[in-house]
Amino acid sequence: MATPQPVETSPLTSLTAETAPVLDQHRFDEAALTRYMAEHVEAFSPPLAVGQVRGGMSNPTFILTDAAGRRYVLRKKPPGKLLPSAHAVDREFRIISALWQTEVPVAKAHVLCQDASVLGVDFYIMDFVEGRVFRGYELPDLTAGERRAVYETMIDTLAKIHRVDFRAVGLEDYGRVGGYMARQVRRWSKQYEASKTDQLPAMERLMAWLPEHLPDDDETTIAHGDFRLENLLFHPTRPEVLAVVDWELSTLGAPLSDLAYNCLPYHVPDDIRGDITSLDFAAYGIPSEQDCVARYCRQMDRPAIENWNFYVVFSLFRLAAIVQGVYKRALDGNASSPEAITRGEKCKQLATAAWALVERGV
Repeated sequence: MATPQPVETSPLTSLTAETAPVLDQHRFDEAALTRYMAEHVEAFSPPLAVGQVRGGMSNPTFILTDAAGRRYVLRKKPPGKLLPSAHAVDREFRIISALWQTEVPVAKAHVLCQDASVLGVDFYIMDFVEGRVFRGYELPDLTAGERRAVYETMIDTLAKIHRVDFRAVGLEDYGRVGGYMARQVRRWSKQYEASKTDQLPAMERLMAWLPEHLPDDDETTIAHGDFRLENLLFHPTRPEVLAVVDWELSTLGAPLSDLAYNCLPYHVPDDIRGDITSLDFAAYGIPSEQDCVARYCRQMDRPAIENWNFYVVFSLFRLAAIVQGVYKRALDGNASSPEAITRGEKCKQLATAAWALVERGV
């Protein structure tokens, strides 16, 4: 039988092996890293070749190739002064290590380094996973049937995360049980205030509205915190998730916050990733927001979701605060992607969309 060949890709679908030269602000001592890996990573064979993954806005990510052709991924904190609790690569390492033996697809983690004498910042190394990254919501490279399969697999993968017994995998102290939404509203309000560069009335209104409308729901699961299509590595030819990545915002929390965040493309377009807000979903193949929520509920064996509007509003607000932090780091010269400097208007767009949902009360 012939081996299936990977699909041709557009700029909105990339392969995980694609890298670019390391940005000047993210260069590090490759000789020091080589010595460290020779001591701490089994089967590593120097010398080392390094390329940087473009597209992320937070923790800089690099693909490492050794003399034998084995590939690894390095994730490290960015340089410069960082916001409190941000860029927690140690938490990323811990959770993917814990999830390795569950049904949640993750890359195998090798080593966490918190010795500043090596690269100057914390970093960890995990296996490289070869596959596709879908950066465009509309999945222009796929057929209608393939689009539906990708979206459904995405929802099924989220349910796998939420079904994990966090106590059984040693994550009982990975976060606090209950009270997640109240803590999140406080956290991202503080993060926004710490990185604010302009006055945005919609953000101010949201910071007042959200604490007054918290849902009475203390359900606690593992929460990814940034679960979206672009953070899934798909098989080169099949609608199968090989690894969930970018766990830096993960904690124990409210599963519906993950689901609502994943559904944000139904509410706001993206200048880079596309616009599905007005698609004919049935014809195009992508499930509607209602279809995704219903599928998730079936996977989790739960009834319809109350307070859905709150979770979507909060997710828009939270993303606005994150984007503002990315923009502030770009102004300070510490962002992991050159695109970060363009994110200033995105915060306003997200906050405006969130407040419009509040006013509609849907």
